[in-house]
Amino acid sequence: MFLKFNPLPYQLDDNSNIILFHADILKDKAQKDLINTANYIKICVGKRKDLTQSYDACLELPTTLKEINAIIENTVAKKKFNINSSIRIKNYFLNKNEKKLSKLDDFIILTEKEIQLLELLLDKKKPISKDNILSSVWNYSSDADTHTVETHIYRLRKKIIDKFMDENFILNNKDGYYL
Repeated sequence: MFLKFNPLPYQLDDNSNIILFHADILKDKAQKDLINTANYIKICVGKRKDLTQSYDACLELPTTLKEINAIIENTVAKKKFNINSSIRIKNYFLNKNEKKLSKLDDFIILTEKEIQLLELLLDKKKPISKDNILSSVWNYSSDADTHTVETHIYRLRKKIIDKFMDENFILNNKDGYYL
């Protein structure tokens, strides 16, 4: 048997739920498969020796309602933080916390400005001019004579090409830069 919670007011999205289950349920293959394939926050409850680390959280018995509530709140907060810090860009994942752009098992480390640049390019669905990038990312005036944008984009493209061999990650045309 397991319990299913709707974590309001900590809800991640309209479909987010929490499943709280006893470790003994994992002995039944059908139940284990159901839990493992569910798109829920999974909290395993049991004796110390039964607990597994392959779930979002584990809670040792005996416990109190206060401890259950605390683990639910903390787990939902961590999950929400991770969701907000992980962004999908094309076939890549940008982890803003770790400052990594990854594809499969490979990754590159990014600077804070590179992350800001990628977020700006991702937010806009059309090319962004050098002047707009300068003012948005570096807070420079549009009439500043600088090669900051070109230099940063060149270095970022080089990192991506060297690691992922992707020459089409950041593109540009007469209107500006885009993903």
